[in-house]
Amino acid sequence: MTPYPLGWYLLEAAMGCSGPFMRCPKCGCLEDRVVDSRTSREGATIRRRRECTRCGHRFTTYEHIEHEDLVVLKRDGRREPFSREKLAAGIAKACQKRPVSTEAVEALIERVTQTLQERYDREVPAEVIGQLAMEELRRLDQVAYVRFASVYRRFQEATDFVQEVRRLEGNS
Repeated sequence: MTPYPLGWYLLEAAMGCSGPFMRCPKCGCLEDRVVDSRTSREGATIRRRRECTRCGHRFTTYEHIEHEDLVVLKRDGRREPFSREKLAAGIAKACQKRPVSTEAVEALIERVTQTLQERYDREVPAEVIGQLAMEELRRLDQVAYVRFASVYRRFQEATDFVQEVRRLEGNS
């Protein structure tokens, strides 16, 4: 048996639970059982459906490989940690009110993130992230692509939109 700090055992005793389990979000008990396990996101994540042995509440946990954090090299020379959430927010905004499923958006974000982790060890230029996102959006939804491109490329005039649409039509 793996030794745990004294606080762990005191918490277990107080809660009437034991073992290295996930804490139930409803009652806080540390004892649960795995009801179902599935791989998702092309094998990069394991989804586990759990049930608390005390109150019977079911909840989902995800297990994934933790990669070394990427740092984004911004256009102005600054560096900031890569944020999957920031990428997701930009893509979600571009896809807003478009016939694009949340699953398709999530898969797109996962592909971009995975590509970045495969190609770069520590630092990635912001331009690369934008280019990858635009390539994926072009295949998914052309309106979402133009929306994303307008922000990423900092369109100033209506002619910028027209030129991008013409470029898009020429590549189709």
